[in-house]
Amino acid sequence: MKYERHITTGAFAAGFIVDNLTLTRIDLLYDNLILLSYLLVAIVSVLLSNMVSATAANRFFAPMRPLVPLAMQFAFGGLFSGFFIFYTRSASLATSWPFLLLLLLLLVGNEVLKKRYSRFVFQMSILFFVLFSYFIFFFPILLHEISARVFVLSGIASLFAIGALVGLLLRVMPAREQEWKKTLIASVGGIFLLVNIFYFANIIPPIPLSLKEAGVYHSVTRAKDNTYMVSYEQNKWPLFFGQTGSTFHKNLGESVYFYSAVFAPTDIDTNIFHSWQYYDENTGKWREASRIGFPIVGGRDGGYRGYSMKTNVQPGLWRVQVETARGQILGRVKFTVVPAQEPLLLETGVQ
Repeated sequence: MKYERHITTGAFAAGFIVDNLTLTRIDLLYDNLILLSYLLVAIVSVLLSNMVSATAANRFFAPMRPLVPLAMQFAFGGLFSGFFIFYTRSASLATSWPFLLLLLLLLVGNEVLKKRYSRFVFQMSILFFVLFSYFIFFFPILLHEISARVFVLSGIASLFAIGALVGLLLRVMPAREQEWKKTLIASVGGIFLLVNIFYFANIIPPIPLSLKEAGVYHSVTRAKDNTYMVSYEQNKWPLFFGQTGSTFHKNLGESVYFYSAVFAPTDIDTNIFHSWQYYDENTGKWREASRIGFPIVGGRDGGYRGYSMKTNVQPGLWRVQVETARGQILGRVKFTVVPAQEPLLLETGVQ
C-alpha cells in the first residue's frame, strides 16, 4: 500500500494523543478497563497467532492469518502508550530514565518490531513484560498497599500468568516445546531479573503515586477551609507547574518552607518524605541535612497536600526531594539560597 507507512505513523501519533487525554487517573475503573481491554486483545492475539501457525490448513483459522498480527501490534502499542503515560507521571527523570527509556523504545519500536511478533519466544517475552508492568501498579490499587512485598507478589502473579498461557499453548503445539523451552525460560527469567533490579535500585517510578505540585516558599500555613496559603517572591517571568523560582532570597533568621501535593489512589494511605539536601562544594556531593516524613491519604485529584519547614538554611545550592519510605523519588526542586540584600516583595497564593 502506497501510503501505509504514513497512515501507520499518523495512527500511532493520534493514538498516543488520545491515550494521553483519556487516561487521567490510574485508579479509575474507566482507565483500567482501557488497559485491560488492550491486555485481553494482546493475550487473545498471541493465542490465535500460534493456533493459526499450528493449524495452518484449518479453514476456521485461515482467515485470521492477516488480522492477528495487526491486532497484536495494536494491543501492544496501546499498552506501551498507556504505561509510558502513567509511569512518566510518577517519575523523576533523573533517577527513572533507564526504565522510561525502555518503555519509550518499546513504544516507538512497536512498528519496527511488527515482523518479530510472529516469533513465539518474542511474543511471550513482550507479553510477560506488559503483564508485569501492569501488575506493578494494579496490585497496590487492588490491595490498598504500596510496599516491596506487593511488588514481589505482582512479579509472582506475572510468572504464574505467563506460565498458564504457555501451558495452554502446549496443548495446541506440543511438538514445538523443545524448540523454544530453554530460550523462553532464559528470556522471561532475564526480564524478571531486570525489572526486579530496576525496582530495588529505585529506578522504576513509585507508581501509582505521582507528584502533582511542589515548590519552595517563604511561608506555608493551613487555613480553616483546608486550603494552604503560601507566600513567594515576585518573579519577572510566569511560573509553571506550580513551582517557584530557582533563587531563594532569605532574610536573616528566616525559615524555608517546602510544599508538595502527592496523588495516591483511593483507599491507599502511605508515608512520603521531604529530603532536604545541600551541595557540598568540598566533596562535590549532595548531603542530606534532614528527612521529614508525614502520612498522605489517597483519593484527591490534586494530590494530598503537605509541607515541611527547615531552619538555619545556609546560603548555597539546595534541593528537596519528595520520596517514598524506600527512597523512590517522585520529584525534586532545586534552588539556590542567597542572603536578601533588600526588603522582599512577596505575593500570596492559595494551594
